[in-house]
Amino acid sequence: MSARLDSAVCAPVTHASIAAHAISRVASIDILRGLAMVLMALDHVRDFFTDAHFDPLDLAQTTAPLFLTRWITHFCAPTFVLLAGVSAYLAGRRCTRAELSRFLLTRGLWLVVLEVTLMSLVWTFNVRYDHGLFLQVIWALGVSMIVLAALVHLPVGEIAAYSLLIIFGHNLLDDIDPHTFGSWAPLWSLLHVSAPIPHAFVAYPLIPWIAVMSLGYCIGSLFELDRERRKQWFVSLGAASLTLFVLLRTTNVYGDPADWSLQSTTVRTLLSFVDVQKYPPSLQYLLLTLGAAFLLLAALESTRGKVSEVLRTFGRVPLFFYVLHVVLAHLAAGIIALAMGHGTALLSDDFMQVPQAWGFGLPAVYLAWLLVVATLYPACRWFAAVKRRRDDWWLSYL
Repeated sequence: MSARLDSAVCAPVTHASIAAHAISRVASIDILRGLAMVLMALDHVRDFFTDAHFDPLDLAQTTAPLFLTRWITHFCAPTFVLLAGVSAYLAGRRCTRAELSRFLLTRGLWLVVLEVTLMSLVWTFNVRYDHGLFLQVIWALGVSMIVLAALVHLPVGEIAAYSLLIIFGHNLLDDIDPHTFGSWAPLWSLLHVSAPIPHAFVAYPLIPWIAVMSLGYCIGSLFELDRERRKQWFVSLGAASLTLFVLLRTTNVYGDPADWSLQSTTVRTLLSFVDVQKYPPSLQYLLLTLGAAFLLLAALESTRGKVSEVLRTFGRVPLFFYVLHVVLAHLAAGIIALAMGHGTALLSDDFMQVPQAWGFGLPAVYLAWLLVVATLYPACRWFAAVKRRRDDWWLSYL
């Protein structure tokens, strides 16, 4: 979802105009979104290139560098979903609610279709669907937009109340077993349990992601304020979120299915403390990640320079970057594996089906990540320029 502001949406235009006719962008949003995309690429490159064939967050097997390489990327999905909501609010400033609602509905449906077609193909490089569909972040974004398409007809205060109720209350549902619902069990998994269902695997259950996006929509109203007041709000929200995270995590009272515990060393105890659940995202996970996002939004209000401009470029074309980085990481790993005598496993399947002998240590993983990001920059810069120059309706979907 673009952060661009439309200058003439309320004129007789198509829904694509909400994203296509731009006169300005909010730099801090683009930079933060770009940072989230680059970190996300690290996670996915690690998936395809690592020699660690276990969960990097498993304290019984992992090392601190490997743990942190995976853990730092936890900030990506919440930030991206939140900013999609923010961008929806900003786009809505220049159009009617009905026009915004139609755009969100069609954009959301498109993302769901994209997840189960093109994204399934680029993750696996085959059309056999051996493991069914993978319902990941693009699916969650799409459905969240569809829900937001209905919510935008409500006052912002009511949307905020709905969002906070779900975010703060959904962990009360953790003990509900999908099998409780009998033949309706897959529906509960779609809503709140990361698990396989017939013909698909639900990596991103919809609750609470739909509330994260609608919260972002409410946060978008802060961009009506002047820069200094906005920064104060973001600092306050970030500090409050992180403080509440520490309080809840320290006491192990509520907000995450797994308690932290004392480990053999201080470092591993700290890792246990920040090891919060992503699938589905717990309250503590969201407090930690969104708290950091709020602080970054404040800091990036006045950040400029070459690095910021590179991140801003990626942030202007997030879907384009997302699709291409998976293709490039998967293709590179597959070709290297084939050249090293590991066969075609990576070229005809996903990163979960690789040979046990395949993979590299973290230095090579980080090198591969930097090469993927550097390779994508010229393409993203070109496409961002195309989107600035042209207003074709289909560009709003890319």
